Amino acid sequence: MGTELQDRARELSDLIRGANRIVFLGGAGVSTESGIPDFRGSGGLYTEQASIPPEVILSHTFFLNHTEEFYRFYREKMLFPDAKPNAAHKALAELEKMGRLTAVLTQNIDGLHQAAGSKRVIELHGSVLRNRCVSCGRSYPLSFITGSTDVPTCPACGNVIKPDVVLYEEPLNEQDLIDAGRALYSADLLIVGGTSLTVNPAAGLVNYFRGNEFVIINRDPTPYDRAATRIYRDPIGRLLGEAVALL
Repeated sequence: MGTELQDRARELSDLIRGANRIVFLGGAGVSTESGIPDFRGSGGLYTEQASIPPEVILSHTFFLNHTEEFYRFYREKMLFPDAKPNAAHKALAELEKMGRLTAVLTQNIDGLHQAAGSKRVIELHGSVLRNRCVSCGRSYPLSFITGSTDVPTCPACGNVIKPDVVLYEEPLNEQDLIDAGRALYSADLLIVGGTSLTVNPAAGLVNYFRGNEFVIINRDPTPYDRAATRIYRDPIGRLLGEAVALL
């Protein structure tokens, strides 16, 4: 690790050491070091040239009207069952274990925060690990989706199974938003990482924060940079992992 990165890690470690109620808000960039591509970055999913934009395919209307094509895209582009938690996930789990982190608010749907050991996770956009029949509500694991080749249907009633992820045109879970707002309101340190902070309502949750230190760890500028007290452009796993190791 270069000297400059070490210095930034020490600075971040000092901020963490001085906080008792830390909230982390993260996006796709948190999981890129686990081999899961992001959406809006260079080479991301939303930059690909396609006859149908991903935002259209990942919509509620498209799921209802073109379910087979939805699942073809979903299996190919959205599922990474072999991905493992990286240094960022592990560092956040360690902070929770120390009693310093009160919540992880994630826009990711990969379940890697829980796989790393985090317990206080609010999955704002749902999870690929949960899947439910649209009719009878029975639950099915990710393996049921990856193990099927066409539209997965419920063995109990024969209806379509839908991933428990928030598609375009669908609202976020109201209780999740309430819980996230409460966590942010009572936090003394907010760390935002790996997100462009352009997707609402998740990005707008930042406005509930009333603490003194607002840290952004993101490769590219965000609309909230002016409000941040510290901004780091380093890979989040390397910086956060080193900062927590210094505690």
